[in-house]
Amino acid sequence: MRALILIAALLGAAPATAETPCGGAFSAFVAELKRAAIARGHAPATVERFFRGVRRDQDVLAADRRQGVFQLPFTEFARRLISRNRIENGRRNAERWDAIFDRIERDYGVSRGILLSFWAFETDYGAVQGDYKTRDALVTLAHDCRRPGIFRPQVFAAIELHAQGEFDPQTTTGAWAGEIGMVQMLPEDILENGVDGDGDGRVTLKTSAPDALMSGANMLVDLGWRAGEPWMTEIEVPAGFDWSLSGLPVEKTVADWRRLGIRARSGDLGPAALPASVIAPEGHRGPAFLVYPNFRVLFEWNRSFVYVTTAAYFATRLEGAPVFDAGDPEPGLSDAQMKRLQRRLVELGHDVGGVDGILGARTRAAVRAEQARRGLPPDGWPTPALLNRL
Repeated sequence: MRALILIAALLGAAPATAETPCGGAFSAFVAELKRAAIARGHAPATVERFFRGVRRDQDVLAADRRQGVFQLPFTEFARRLISRNRIENGRRNAERWDAIFDRIERDYGVSRGILLSFWAFETDYGAVQGDYKTRDALVTLAHDCRRPGIFRPQVFAAIELHAQGEFDPQTTTGAWAGEIGMVQMLPEDILENGVDGDGDGRVTLKTSAPDALMSGANMLVDLGWRAGEPWMTEIEVPAGFDWSLSGLPVEKTVADWRRLGIRARSGDLGPAALPASVIAPEGHRGPAFLVYPNFRVLFEWNRSFVYVTTAAYFATRLEGAPVFDAGDPEPGLSDAQMKRLQRRLVELGHDVGGVDGILGARTRAAVRAEQARRGLPPDGWPTPALLNRL
């Protein structure tokens, strides 16, 4: 499940530091990992067995660089990921595993919609779990100097799982970033949050839906999930709304938002004292949502705004919410245009977190500031019209 965090980290993590060895000859790097694993208390025979035949997987590195889908606008991204088949399979799985979801909701306070949503997006409910050799993927990404601080600990966690008899380095496969199982969890998260949901004495995330779903719920709680609270509600925004109040940095209570004219498109906004933020992923002419603390927890799972927003929305659909009102948003920017915009924002003194073509939180904040300066609705959605003005 931390797979999703990786899709985020994949979008730009901290550079390597002196404290995180990486790069150089791959054989020398593996030898250093072996020494470090033995220093951590693993038996030399276990370490040798784990690393036997390890190789640098160029396909993993190619997949790591291929992240263009996260640059799509919310509406297009959602339409790609949410199909009639996924909705129907979600409902069938909700019925099939109803007793497990009841247990999860009772013991962990995590809604079935959230777990079904990520189960769907990660592996199509377990059908597509990835065929990359997990050991090789983790070591390859630890060796690569883009994000060694993320992947090096996962190598040691995989060694620990191997020592416990829960990880075969020769046969364990999964996603290209080292995630394993139906909800795609990294080895460290399996060690910390794995749950034997089916009572067979093992945590088997690749073949046991109860294990995978309960482990996912346990990890969400560990990340800060608040039991029984909502995560997202689609809203109607009144004419004349101050769009500078939109965006995750601005939080008000549900009662405050009601006073400002925010209404739920269906259902209710939730408890009056609950903190919430208004988000408009494609600007003031597109869909709008009120999101709550549990929505923010999902960024500990994946920091991609468009992915988290889509997964959160899909979870509401699986629990009966209507299709969102797409509105008529202004066109977004191409990759080249977004990079051009980011370069211009940097020239204007803004910190956009790097010219990468990705509409992240800092780019949105800079866009909002420049929109306000130019008398445009400060909704954080960059358009060709704004780019031309800049």
